[in-house]
Amino acid sequence: MNILILGSGGREHAFAYKIAQSNRCENIFVAPGNAGTAQIATNIALSVTNFKAIESCVIANKIEMVIVGPEDPLVEGIADYFSASKALKGVMLIGPSKQGAALEGSKERAKEFMTQHQIPTAGYASFTNESLVEGKLFLETLKAPYVLKADGLAAGKGVLILNDLSEAKQELENMLVHSKFGDASSKVVIEEFLDGIELSVFVLTDGKGYKILPTAKDYKRIGEGDVGLNTGGMGAISPVPFVDEVLMKKIEDRIVRPTVNGLKEEQIDYKGFVFIGLIKVGDEPFVIEYNVRMGDPETEVVLPRIKTDLVDLFEATYSQELDLLDLELDERSAATVMLVSGGYPEGYKKGEVIYGLEGVTDSIVFHAGTTEKDQKVVTNGGRVLAVTSLDSDFREAIKKSYQNIEKLSFNRMNYRTDIGFDL
Repeated sequence: MNILILGSGGREHAFAYKIAQSNRCENIFVAPGNAGTAQIATNIALSVTNFKAIESCVIANKIEMVIVGPEDPLVEGIADYFSASKALKGVMLIGPSKQGAALEGSKERAKEFMTQHQIPTAGYASFTNESLVEGKLFLETLKAPYVLKADGLAAGKGVLILNDLSEAKQELENMLVHSKFGDASSKVVIEEFLDGIELSVFVLTDGKGYKILPTAKDYKRIGEGDVGLNTGGMGAISPVPFVDEVLMKKIEDRIVRPTVNGLKEEQIDYKGFVFIGLIKVGDEPFVIEYNVRMGDPETEVVLPRIKTDLVDLFEATYSQELDLLDLELDERSAATVMLVSGGYPEGYKKGEVIYGLEGVTDSIVFHAGTTEKDQKVVTNGGRVLAVTSLDSDFREAIKKSYQNIEKLSFNRMNYRTDIGFDL
């Protein structure tokens, strides 16, 4: 089978790495890919939202399965495009329809869905430019800290958590009136703040049944001890040590099952991942947000722990036969540490030569923001490499990743030395 993966990050390299292990796969293509995927697949220079070009690529390369990595093409309706095209009939696309992808594309839609299906989440209200005054009054009814979320996609940057009421009111105005996050903040969801510890649960669903994949916890902030600016993720651990059977049962009964049943009830065509961002408040789980694809860097710790053939899993997802398949997991823990460009998540330089990749042993290096230049691997993004290790205990896995990081270098390389510190 020829398989195409859309995207260019660590998540897509992890997909390619895992799919390359399947004897069901003949050729892997990644569009646009990076220097890591180039070693195990054929990179194709395509935009992930140019559906016409993707269609031509699928036909030209006799591709039978397409895995959509990032959210943008899903929110823009790539699944609907495929199902409407006669030429793409029978091509297995793994990802929800546009209607399903709205769970990530609109924070308000996600909140309405959770309320409708009685899924535990923080109290909220939505506001636009026209209702700015009401929004400021609503903030006065809440206790600090104040949570403001841009309704649309803002590349992971559209959430503000503020302790000062007057600052929260000013930022609400900045978002609604001055388009702080562009079109994404033409509507803003204000939420009550939930105090607890965050984790992520990943579900693969065919729209009828589901498989719960390994849990993970990622570390979003740039600074040690989880301080500073938000990033796309500085590292991750799987499984989450504090998730016991009791908590997992609550998550499945109160959140996972009602989510899949809600998709069914609303007749939403959904064949793909649901990434549920959760917060544990006391002993109770609440949903912070839905994403409609795998996370990054969580994919880099979740996929290496899946023993079942990924191609079989995806085929069963497409044909709505997930319940017939057993999901086999590696009992070991996985830890990934992200190496980033100096200056990230603000301004940074690209094109720095990366040294030491060939010296890494007993860890997997997933490329996130890399490319090849003059036959050398160079930096090409803010998050550059994810170093993943497996071991019997997450502390040992982290130690292994840090030992291998010492072999790697590029100009102004930065990383957190405290991944897993809070566990």
